[in-house]
Amino acid sequence: MSRWRSVWLLAAVLLTGAAQAEDKPEVIRLGAPALTGNIQGVWGASGVARAKGFFEDEFSKDGIRVEFPGFKGGGPMVGQALANGQIDFAGNGDMISIIGKSSGIKSRLIAPGSRLENAYLLVKPDSPIKTIEDLRGKKVAYFKGNYIQLQVIRILGTAGMTEKDIRNVSLLGAAATNALLNDNIDAIFAGSESLESEDKGLTKVIYSTRGGPARLTAQSGLLVSEDFATRYPQITERVVKVLVRAARWASEEQNRDEVFAIWAKGGRSIETLRADYEGRPLADRLSPLIDPFFVAQYEDTQKLVGELGLLRGGPVDINQWFDRRFLDAALVELNAQNYWVPLDANGQRTQ
Repeated sequence: MSRWRSVWLLAAVLLTGAAQAEDKPEVIRLGAPALTGNIQGVWGASGVARAKGFFEDEFSKDGIRVEFPGFKGGGPMVGQALANGQIDFAGNGDMISIIGKSSGIKSRLIAPGSRLENAYLLVKPDSPIKTIEDLRGKKVAYFKGNYIQLQVIRILGTAGMTEKDIRNVSLLGAAATNALLNDNIDAIFAGSESLESEDKGLTKVIYSTRGGPARLTAQSGLLVSEDFATRYPQITERVVKVLVRAARWASEEQNRDEVFAIWAKGGRSIETLRADYEGRPLADRLSPLIDPFFVAQYEDTQKLVGELGLLRGGPVDINQWFDRRFLDAALVELNAQNYWVPLDANGQRTQ
């Protein structure tokens, strides 16, 4: 090979590498359920990162915009947006994400979105219902097809009951509260947002997962489309790095009040947030680790989803779907490999 040919080949390699290094998107779109209209809710580490300007810190120097579209209709619409290429990343619950993956949505789960989310059982203040067992034959509002249904199944199981032992009414939010107050239903299963009605004296919480077995709580994950992760692996890692940075800041107990003030912009009061987050360190709820607990919960969710007949394309290989490369790299870069304590399959700290 002539000297000039060698020089030409070397130049071609360098130019190719430079072109690849410069390849970047104009915009990064992180989708999640809407708070109102198309305004995304303020949730977890993502909400903290947005409020603290961490995304701008990371991407403005590259001229990359970061957008946070919200989707009315919740998890199913977020999953559809990811499948249609309307968004690059999606924060979504375990149930919807697994159903979507099973049905052929090309995604990778690259980090937890939220962890250890509580469920609450509410009744009227003068209701004769006092326990889970008292729900037999009663009309109970909760929305089927999302995370709360799985929590209901797990909670009823602790009392030797199934969904067949109650009468489900698919209502949520203000509609469910109004139905309860008008005696059209007997109880409501809902997330922490339901505590607002208790604060107003409209309802009473007679059961919650707070302080109970971790397996009764709900989890969500951060998904990235296969196409985006393949085309922009470094950008994908940097998105995860931003979220890990936000999670670390928010995990510090001295920042608790500011964290709650940020999340309160999503519609929940600071008092509600304080009540919901009692009983565990912030670091457990905000941990970005794909630890044994997170994996076990997704495996159990897939089992329950299968029993409900909702796996449209067969079981998902959970461990293959979870792509830890981006998270592992972000933890190393931020020197945070040992910051969070992993939880075992039962949700207990391993240290």
